[in-house]
Amino acid sequence: MSYKVLFTKEAIKDIEKVDKTVKYQLYKKIAYFKELDDIKVVAKKLHNYDAGEYRLRVGNFRIIFDLDKHIMVILRIEHRKDVYKR
Repeated sequence: MSYKVLFTKEAIKDIEKVDKTVKYQLYKKIAYFKELDDIKVVAKKLHNYDAGEYRLRVGNFRIIFDLDKHIMVILRIEHRKDVYKR
């Protein structure tokens, strides 16, 4: 069973800001993650973070997302040094 992936406007803006090679890595990893049976195995649950429930690591970037059954809503994609500054 795969996940349906939805991007917020903020996530789309985040992706547009990054380098072309990083963008390719992000899309490649998202395609891999969406095909997993249970994404919670590779994702880390965030504690005390208002912007999302889970995070995935892609190099120095973090994908912050929420899950609703088999729908993955990508909220933010930012460099690890900036993503938690909220």
